[in-house]
Amino acid sequence: MAIQENNYNSISHYMGKIKHCQPLSFEKEQELAKEYVVSKSKRAERGLTQAHLKLVVKIAHSYSGYGLPLAELIQEGNIGLLNAIKKFDPETGYRLSTYASWWIRASIQEYVLQSFSMVKLGTTAAQKKLFFNLKKMKSRMHEMEESISPEAVTNIAQTLGVKESEVMEMNMRLSKGIQSLNVTMGEDSDTEMQDFIVDDTANQEEIYSNKQQYTEKHKMLSNALETLKPREQDIIKARHLSETTETLESLGIRYDVSKERIRQIEEAAMAKIKVNVAKQASTRLI
Repeated sequence: MAIQENNYNSISHYMGKIKHCQPLSFEKEQELAKEYVVSKSKRAERGLTQAHLKLVVKIAHSYSGYGLPLAELIQEGNIGLLNAIKKFDPETGYRLSTYASWWIRASIQEYVLQSFSMVKLGTTAAQKKLFFNLKKMKSRMHEMEESISPEAVTNIAQTLGVKESEVMEMNMRLSKGIQSLNVTMGEDSDTEMQDFIVDDTANQEEIYSNKQQYTEKHKMLSNALETLKPREQDIIKARHLSETTETLESLGIRYDVSKERIRQIEEAAMAKIKVNVAKQASTRLI
């Protein structure tokens, strides 16, 4: 569902359209996701997309303070959502919203960074961290959105490892983009923009996103282990995947070889695992 023009009326029209899009039950989401995996069904893709359009709006609005049109942020977020649907694996048991949140944020952040590069946004890791964390840190310090106290400037600069002048300059840029949530979405509507924004659960989403990534890495490691010979598997598990690491000497006794031979087998097996995992990861990115 695209926004044709980047203006207030188009946003109002878009919000009116997605107002009736409801989230799916876990069972229905699984059904559509599995259908899409098997057949790339447009019907399934459309159903999954429409159920998460409000999530995109919620996440896009959290970036509205950067002075960019909300319509553009939503468009970029929708691109991230579509990418998430294409790569989502329903067999993990996680909700699509958990997985999609990362893709939506990544797509919007990339767009915001590209847009701000035109005004010489810093490219260091610390400056990018300042860019995306200034508003959050000010909120924790109970600072006004439009202004910032000298104490807060010093605190933020020290925490993020940037100059105080950079904090003040970034605050001035971002304060220009603050938008009100208390505007109605059309002459005939009492609905306000904030009605579409639920309580921020970013931390919870990050937790589940980390779990999703852990599950995927664990799955790739398991697949890689299965390609090894039984002795190689046993040595890797004993040396790297057990609560108590077994020594080279004890493994040498078990297999009646020198501990140097066990070390060689271990190194060769680890090299095979790295190659296999890298291959799996590259395949998932296609």
